[in-house]
Amino acid sequence: MSFSLPSKALSTITPNLRRQSTRLFSSTQKACQAEPVSTGKPELVKEFKIYRWNPDEPTKKPHLQSYHVDLNQCGPMVLDALIKIKNEVDPTLTFRRSCREGICGSCAMNIDGQNTLACLCRIDRNAGKNSKIYPLPHMYIVKDLVPDMTLFYKQYKSIQPWLQNDNPPEKGEFLQSPEDRKKLDGMYECILCACCSTSCPSYWWNQDEYLGPATLMQAYRWIADSRDANKEQRKEKLQNEMSMYRCHTIFNCSRTCPKGLNPAEAIAKIKLELAAD
Repeated sequence: MSFSLPSKALSTITPNLRRQSTRLFSSTQKACQAEPVSTGKPELVKEFKIYRWNPDEPTKKPHLQSYHVDLNQCGPMVLDALIKIKNEVDPTLTFRRSCREGICGSCAMNIDGQNTLACLCRIDRNAGKNSKIYPLPHMYIVKDLVPDMTLFYKQYKSIQPWLQNDNPPEKGEFLQSPEDRKKLDGMYECILCACCSTSCPSYWWNQDEYLGPATLMQAYRWIADSRDANKEQRKEKLQNEMSMYRCHTIFNCSRTCPKGLNPAEAIAKIKLELAAD
């Protein structure tokens, strides 16, 4: 049994639906643009000093610009404060952000002296103490808090970060024991935010040749992978004075990693592998 409306009825219903959906969209849009609802709490205003530099104004030197945010009208993370400043105070403020979950690594910056992710860094609610926000150190700056990641990604590409094995498995997939799989823990979770590499003095001074903690940890991730057949070729590429041996094991990289990983340990394991050859 089928049921259909006459064409005349359809012509009446369709415009009505359109009008209703338009009114719904308009009311939703107004709600999104409405002023934040008062929490009833007294103001807790904190000063944020943010690094500013605009390539369109080359004669103007980089400087810190102050912004004041009521923490009771803001989310708990530094990224929340940055978004509030951009949306409500200064739309020219430029920074990267995407997932807001500590997964993409886009919002990496230097907050109060430490490289971290703005989306994972809680705001210090001491209103008497200002918070200083800079881009990742010793990087060329595109604008404000946005560093140029071109060289970093070029270095990552240089280690060929993909599985290399010319002998396809018979059953359609490479099998791996739980023990071999466990060797990759603490390395595959890297999100390439560059917090570790830009906290390393050796990388500051030699980044044209030294690969840095993030790239080296990923290099070892593939050396340690039991499914990869190019282990020796990967190690041979690192067997020189600059690519890896500029690491002096000061652990800046491990201390600053927002994901709690240990790049220094991975580099030490590469050195042991090379020494054993």
